Amino acid sequence: MGPLGWLLDAQVQIAGSPVLVREIVGNVFGLVSALFGLRRLVWAWPVGMVGNALLFTVFLGGAFATPQAHDLYGQAGRQVFFFAVSLYGWWRWARNRRAGDGEQPAVTPRWATGRERLGLLLAAVLGTAVAYPVLAALGSWGPLPDAWILTGSLLATYGMARGWVDFWLVWIAVDAVGVPLLLRGGFYPSAAMYLVYGALCVAGLVAWWRSSRASRVARPIPPTYSEAVA
Repeated sequence: MGPLGWLLDAQVQIAGSPVLVREIVGNVFGLVSALFGLRRLVWAWPVGMVGNALLFTVFLGGAFATPQAHDLYGQAGRQVFFFAVSLYGWWRWARNRRAGDGEQPAVTPRWATGRERLGLLLAAVLGTAVAYPVLAALGSWGPLPDAWILTGSLLATYGMARGWVDFWLVWIAVDAVGVPLLLRGGFYPSAAMYLVYGALCVAGLVAWWRSSRASRVARPIPPTYSEAVA
């Protein structure tokens, strides 16, 4: 068995239940991606995409051999959308990096504007409402929470690409729903990683919040009209 065959088939026992090694490895890549994202490094995107590819095979048990009895089509589908949105984030952060001096982080955090937050809220409601009947028709286990996890994850990833501090709050809301769903479905490594993500999201929120405040303080204040014409 070669390395690829081992990665696809290998299992370990956790709490008496079989768990795929590729689920563990995929979540490790996701964790490293989140850590890179906290530090605003471009590498966050390609590393995360590797994890997306591995986790796609985990949650789509109908096509790939998995020990779990449940298919989470929303979880599988979000890996595909993650991959696509990550291409955008990779391009945007790399462009910002090239435009700078190469020494600064790839993005400057800021809070979303009121209009942008309204757009996120509407997208969250509409996305969940559209995804729910689709996932239910496909037979996804837990279609309503799965629909929110799918929608919220995409919005959080887009917010990260834009450099919005708010995206950490969206991730926290996703984790709050994802942990109990994954535990009930028997995806224990993913559930444990969601708990780790939750703690990391709190740390990321604080770090990006501080960076956004520092960037506002450092930003030069435009002169008043009287100063400009003096």
